[in-house]
Amino acid sequence: MISVLNAGMEHSKEDGYIGRVEFTVENHKQPYEITLYSKNGNNWSYSLNFLNESGGEEEIDQVEEILEEDDEQYEKIISAAKSQLRT
Repeated sequence: MISVLNAGMEHSKEDGYIGRVEFTVENHKQPYEITLYSKNGNNWSYSLNFLNESGGEEEIDQVEEILEEDDEQYEKIISAAKSQLRT
């Protein structure tokens, strides 16, 4: 369902963990970018946007629903970012 295109993560004492993941969703026209935030690396908040150009509100709402309800897909995104951690 979700395919990761690019990922990265940085950590600092001041800001905690900040990750960015570019990904596509099956049958969606536009790719997405999610920015992840966590002070401790365990509890994550995020900001979701279209990557290059705006798409339909219905599609981004569907992605929000996937991230909220499908732990496997959400963890896939977090893991992709963590795997690229730079300190």
